Amino acid sequence: MSPGSISDEMRTKIRAQAGDRCGYCLSLQKYVLGILEIDHIIPSGKGGVDSEENLWLACRLCNSYKGVQTEAVDPLTELTVKLFNPRQQKWSRHFQWSEDGSQILGRTSQGRATVIALQLNNIIAVTVRQQWVMAGWHPPQDR
Repeated sequence: MSPGSISDEMRTKIRAQAGDRCGYCLSLQKYVLGILEIDHIIPSGKGGVDSEENLWLACRLCNSYKGVQTEAVDPLTELTVKLFNPRQQKWSRHFQWSEDGSQILGRTSQGRATVIALQLNNIIAVTVRQQWVMAGWHPPQDR
């Protein structure tokens, strides 16, 4: 992403549409260190453009693990599927929280593949979520 290629107005609009949370792990801006980033759903390196339809909000961890990936292998079916699209798809259709609220579980092929590809349950994310659960901040109930 070229920092100057997306207007401040567009960034503000995307942030509002995303509810100030990562489209993949649902981390709220107020709980993460660093500013949530504008993610290209189809990465620029794969021909993605700076249009509103291709932009969403992502935390640094999810965005860095996603990189230029647009698809991944579902570990259950071993089929290659497109990654979850937070702009077009409902999070709760593809994911759910583990019983203790610390891990994201894939409910569909896309969900499972996205969990693996974006390493949504990496040790840092799980450890932080455990603390958020203890503080009563997590998991979010509105997705």
